[in-house]
Amino acid sequence: MSESTPITGPLPDPWDDLRAHTAARLALGRAGTAVPTRELLSFGLAHAQARDAVHLQLDADALAAQLRELGCSTLQVASAAPDRATYLLRPDLGRRLGDADVERLRGLGHGHTHCDLLVVVADGLSSLAVERNTVPLVETIVRTAPQGWQIGPVVVATQARVALGDEVGALLGARMVAVLIGERPGLSSPDSLGIYLTWHPQVGRSDAERNCISNVRAEGLAPSAAAARLWWLCREARRLALTGVGLKDRSDAVTIPTADVPGTLGAPGSYPVT
Repeated sequence: MSESTPITGPLPDPWDDLRAHTAARLALGRAGTAVPTRELLSFGLAHAQARDAVHLQLDADALAAQLRELGCSTLQVASAAPDRATYLLRPDLGRRLGDADVERLRGLGHGHTHCDLLVVVADGLSSLAVERNTVPLVETIVRTAPQGWQIGPVVVATQARVALGDEVGALLGARMVAVLIGERPGLSSPDSLGIYLTWHPQVGRSDAERNCISNVRAEGLAPSAAAARLWWLCREARRLALTGVGLKDRSDAVTIPTADVPGTLGAPGSYPVT
């Protein structure tokens, strides 16, 4: 007569309390030598959401209409990639405009009053991120713009990579361009938006010449914080006439009062805490 092992439910994980602080997949527990069924199904759902975010087509017309309701003028362009499948297989085509849009923007650029900042909204690898986060972010960027700064029309770009903003910015004569783009989806973040800032945009700029603000979404960096960081970088970019590795993001720095002048922030002798 053999004894059978009793069937028990999933065993608790000693690190379970950490799940209150992150959406990362940790402290999953176990059922025997495997993960619990609930966690296995959750993983499959997250993977499906990430795949859907990559292949979902951006409704550029609807997004442009929402941006116009904010009072923004808009332009719509497309990259040289004719469809989503080509875009995924040929990253180089996503970095350049289609011929028709090159001519159209070149015509708009002639006699155009050059702007300080041009915002390009690109679908990237997650249209879901663009649909969920763009409108509140653009609204905050426009509302908190420094006095005297001119913002150009918001350009909505489809089948677009980050570098597409270089060509758009160069054709429209922008001093700098901020590309708001859907980031590559993760298993816990299919809707994360990134911001890439480039000084003096022109075709051929490298990634080392950009500053990136990532994970803009409800569960990550809030639009207000992202806009504040962007404008800090814009001011510093204009002061230094560059972006990229030469511009360090110290927007979170806090100055310590000097010992000889209590309560004075930013006085000589104070140091940033980074």
